[in-house]
Amino acid sequence: MLSESMSSLSALKVANRRPVALVGIVTRNRASILPKAIRSAFSQSYPKVEVAVLDDGSDDGTSALQSDFPAVQWQKWESSRGYLHARNHLMATASADYYLSLDDDAWFLEGDEVAVAIAYMEDNPRVGGVAFDILSPDRPNPAARSAPRPTSMFIGCGHVVRISALKECGFYAPSPGLYGAEEKDLCLRLLDGDWEIHRLPGVHVWHDKTAVARDEAAQHRSGVCNDLVFALRRCPLPLMLAVLPAKMMSHLRFAVRTHLLRPCVEGFGLFLRHALPVWQTRNPVRPETFAEFLRRSREA
Repeated sequence: MLSESMSSLSALKVANRRPVALVGIVTRNRASILPKAIRSAFSQSYPKVEVAVLDDGSDDGTSALQSDFPAVQWQKWESSRGYLHARNHLMATASADYYLSLDDDAWFLEGDEVAVAIAYMEDNPRVGGVAFDILSPDRPNPAARSAPRPTSMFIGCGHVVRISALKECGFYAPSPGLYGAEEKDLCLRLLDGDWEIHRLPGVHVWHDKTAVARDEAAQHRSGVCNDLVFALRRCPLPLMLAVLPAKMMSHLRFAVRTHLLRPCVEGFGLFLRHALPVWQTRNPVRPETFAEFLRRSREA
């Protein structure tokens, strides 16, 4: 009996040394699908998972879900400030070691994704962020799990980031548009701070890409603007003089193919209206960092 008690106490101590992982979910007017994301977070096998939901100004009854999930750390903003500010708030106020970003229309599939990610990052202390392998309606077929590998960036609907790396390199940088390029900017700064970004092939998160509360034209306009802001703000000279026009041509070609020309041109206009204040906050990364980021992007 004494031996069993000592063994149990030892196991408890080991468990208590495990780092805390906060699953942060920012939501707005998606009460119908949010519960699936929350349940998938609580179904994780990792024992040190906390779940926080920040309601960014919903008026659809999202608040009523609080009674169904009392273990969630609920926060409510009466008016929307945007998911970027909401994610920054969750990360900046977290007492956890790791922040797991999960969209309100995304969910884990197997139950061990958090455990796999945290174990890998604990074994690799210079990995500042890991990207889950995202499945969605336009990429529905899962892949076999394989060895993690370097990548250029993670995306917001499913990734893990080390809080200490964020405190060193900064959180998401605000841009004129409310959507787009934020992960690209953050990952580039992490790489410039000598933190690694790795991808976990086959460790899947499903992103449902629900149409609820989604404005495709507005998102495209914002994404075009913010991608150009990213180049202006982070790209070293003289490379920026080539990258900016190349990005504009790429966006135009895509917009023509997808019938999004009007929001694309509006995105150009939004960028031009904010180009001067963005230039005044310009903080480019090292040329070798940008070159490595481009190399990894091509291999992704």
